[in-house]
Amino acid sequence: MTNINILYEDNHLLVVEKPINMLSQADSTKDPDLLSLLKDYIKEKYHKPGNVYLGLVHRLDRMVGGVMVFAKTSKAAARLSKMIKEGDFNKTYIAICHGKIDKEGKFTDKIEKLDNGNSIVSEKGKEATLTYELLEYDKKTDTSVVKIKLLTGRHHQIRVQFSSRGFPLLGDHRYGVDNDNLPVALYAYKLEFVHPVKQVPMKFEIIPKNYGYFKNYNVKKML
Repeated sequence: MTNINILYEDNHLLVVEKPINMLSQADSTKDPDLLSLLKDYIKEKYHKPGNVYLGLVHRLDRMVGGVMVFAKTSKAAARLSKMIKEGDFNKTYIAICHGKIDKEGKFTDKIEKLDNGNSIVSEKGKEATLTYELLEYDKKTDTSVVKIKLLTGRHHQIRVQFSSRGFPLLGDHRYGVDNDNLPVALYAYKLEFVHPVKQVPMKFEIIPKNYGYFKNYNVKKML
């Protein structure tokens, strides 16, 4: 298996760090995807014959890295999906955007996914909500480092909501202004939920620091 950072594993769950520029699950490109790699890992580690079950309960955009949880049983998958639907599955992101944003805020829009793969703010869309907190503003570069709590999970939600307000994320070639080769400055750094079987609180954190724009910011100190 490609060198995937495994954060936690038991009979019910597999929590990993998704690498940037990797698909969460297979698509028409046939490029390597995290779900398939982890199925191969389980098959090899536990010498499982035939198909391996691994439930994908949430996704990250291809260019976004961070913490993801997979379900190793259908029961765990169903319970995690219920938590997500009921708002009991907490996803927190770190992002760097252009401009000076308010100290804290809440964005609520309707987001529509278009046939071309983009998403837009539109009355035809589904409700999308997030809250954010400004961690640091860099006057020299006119950039803001923000901590974002995602309350819904719409397609490209964070990128669209920030861009639509004039604060595109650094490195966002689709919704932003940058044309460099660095990955979008968005990272799923914290995941919190109750274990679907053991019923104990679970919390996983990885602070972005080793790639792209994050190399220039001491996010750990800000938090």
